Amino acid sequence: MTNPVILPATFNDFLGNTTAIEHLRTAIAAGRLPHSLILAGPNGAGKYTLALMLAMAVECERQPRELRSYSEASGASGQSLASFCGVCHNCTRIASAANLADEVDKAVAAREELRETDKKETRVLVQPHPDVLIVPPDPPQLLIKLGQVRTIIQRSHYLPSEAPRKIFILTAANFMKEAANSLLKVLEEPPATVHIFILAENPGELLPTIRSRCATVRLGALPVEEIEMLLADRRPDVAPKQRTLIARLAQGAAGKALGFDLEAYTGARADALLMLRNAAAAASGGSAEPDHTALFKMTETYRAGAEGQQKTEALLRSLSLLLEDLLLLGAGTPELVRNTDLRQELERLNGVLTFAWIEGASRGLDQVQSGMRRNLLRSLSLDSFAGQLAMSSR
Repeated sequence: MTNPVILPATFNDFLGNTTAIEHLRTAIAAGRLPHSLILAGPNGAGKYTLALMLAMAVECERQPRELRSYSEASGASGQSLASFCGVCHNCTRIASAANLADEVDKAVAAREELRETDKKETRVLVQPHPDVLIVPPDPPQLLIKLGQVRTIIQRSHYLPSEAPRKIFILTAANFMKEAANSLLKVLEEPPATVHIFILAENPGELLPTIRSRCATVRLGALPVEEIEMLLADRRPDVAPKQRTLIARLAQGAAGKALGFDLEAYTGARADALLMLRNAAAAASGGSAEPDHTALFKMTETYRAGAEGQQKTEALLRSLSLLLEDLLLLGAGTPELVRNTDLRQELERLNGVLTFAWIEGASRGLDQVQSGMRRNLLRSLSLDSFAGQLAMSSR
């Protein structure tokens, strides 16, 4: 089990994006919240937390309201803002799903207890409240699947049983093709009592026809300095130099910064650096073939199973950040580099690896990530990718 996740007590405790959240609260209070809403933002920006808070504001039995004071950003004052009490039966049940990872683990464990024939037909769903359904990517492919969307369609046709509205929260934007097409059916003519929230790191992953039928709210990144202050307040155990590094690596996401495991990241980054160093050696080593021994020893550790999947995802994320840093150095903006503790080595690599190579490496990285979603063998995918990086740099 992971550490318990506690939702902010009020909307005012949510970090950043004040204007966007006020607009949503105003819409709820006025009864104009869109039936279909995309919450977009980087991992750790608080999309899921905000989705639960919006659900609580819609479903709260007490329906508390606040008056907005004058806002320089919007030029408005005196408008009613929806809130939630946090203690009524509806609020507490919705808040019980705050730790999504634990809820998904429970659902997966329950599915494993079923008969083999039933497992194939059972999709992972989280239902903390009779009128609130949370739809995470279904393991092992980690995609929103057709069976999950069919459940949304079926339940959307029934009136709410204990709350004013039915709310469906899809926690990712990576759909199976059939599932995405089926979702359009309910987005085109959503029932009056239904709200659908789609959480997306990259809304471009969604079909254009889905995006066109949804309102979109983007959660922007917080300044590095603000995240450093947050870390100093919430994680005093982290040294100042590490705070700076974490603040940059979190990419403006407060939740990601607070839960950032720097030791795990640097371990994954060491493997990613091995790929880059091998490619750089091949680029500057003349006609000699690159030595793949260390690479293959490394990729052999990325085995099947949930642990191997998490390790592979961490490797790919760290490699992506390193490639972005190389692009930032090449663009003459070193002040934006995230891996600040590797500045000298990144500059050395940037002097050897060309823009064309970095572009090709980024495309290869996308292919590996796509292969993971199709459940391809990870160690072989990484072997092939690492070898391609070295050969393409020659």
